[in-house]
Amino acid sequence: MRQRKLALALVLALVAQLFFVPLAQAQGLKVEGKGAILIEAAGGDVLFAQDEDTKWYPASVTKVMTLLLALEAVKEGRASLEDKVVTSEHAAGYGGSQVWLEPGETFTLREMLLAVAVGSANDASVAVAEHLAGSEEAFVEQMNKKARELGALNTHFVNSHGLHHPDHYTTARDTALIARYAVQHVPEILDFTRVKEYTFREKPKLILYNTNKLLWWYPGTAGLKTGTTPEAGRSLVTFAERDGLQLISVVLGVGKPRGHFTESMKLLNYGFAQYQWQPLYEAGQRLGVVPVSKGAAASVAALAEEKVGLAVPKGSKAKVEAEVELLPWIEAPVQTGQALGAVVLRRDGREVKRIPLIAATDVPRATLWQETGKVFQRLLVAGNSGKI
Repeated sequence: MRQRKLALALVLALVAQLFFVPLAQAQGLKVEGKGAILIEAAGGDVLFAQDEDTKWYPASVTKVMTLLLALEAVKEGRASLEDKVVTSEHAAGYGGSQVWLEPGETFTLREMLLAVAVGSANDASVAVAEHLAGSEEAFVEQMNKKARELGALNTHFVNSHGLHHPDHYTTARDTALIARYAVQHVPEILDFTRVKEYTFREKPKLILYNTNKLLWWYPGTAGLKTGTTPEAGRSLVTFAERDGLQLISVVLGVGKPRGHFTESMKLLNYGFAQYQWQPLYEAGQRLGVVPVSKGAAASVAALAEEKVGLAVPKGSKAKVEAEVELLPWIEAPVQTGQALGAVVLRRDGREVKRIPLIAATDVPRATLWQETGKVFQRLLVAGNSGKI
């Protein structure tokens, strides 16, 4: 029971990290739009925020969630990038951005996801949703469920593509939450959203060009998604990295032409000019072991789930410390990726975040024969040491 309480407390503490704590308030920085936020991607520090909790229409920024769920399904073995996705009559001929799918037309899931990521294809988004969940409505339920799990509580999806609906909305903060989870847990999303040009069809020839112009204009940009409708204006969520510092910027509802690009560059320029990454541990680094009770192995290694460090203001003399906290023991069976503790990061003695420590391998429950062997081994050790 005590172990379960410790594990629950750990989970709750880690979930709390999703609700970002501002690192500092930017002086003199003003962004045009309905909402904006800039976060450090690895740890979630907020470097700038403006109307970040104002609800607004995401347009095709919605497709970040669509791509996230699709790639999670692939990662978990519930789908394959080589799956054949058949276009339904419902998916074919959707308005807005599209690749002009015909009913019965078939592409692989990989090809459909590239159409979504590069060409912002609404028809491909619906085809993917139907393939994975049976219907777009069922897929949208999964989208909303995932949003709630991530703490994006001011987000509600009505469709998989982002065409306007008054009940289809999000916030800059929620968009950053979703994007941060995506790049950390299914980094393959960047392999899709960073593609600048993609030939979707040979006959008739259809070449898609990425709608995110920062891929050409802004060094370090590695992907994610634009969104534009007459009602929503222009929006953009961007992932960019320089010298180990990973940033996610979000601007929603910008009115001026190309404004979602210029305002995003304004945010990213600020972040890279004012902050630097102070590394402590690498993702996957072994930071301790936890004893396993009733397991086939006596212990399991604890690994950093993500890279551990902090964004610090350039020139800062802040003292950054890390402390490893591990469960005293865990009962088998243990699953790979199971929470075992956390790295507690402190800046000038104040706790600022916790990074999960997870099990490196599975540890199945010991068989009766294995448990008997352990008893004989302990007796043998005790005998050799002269102790009974």
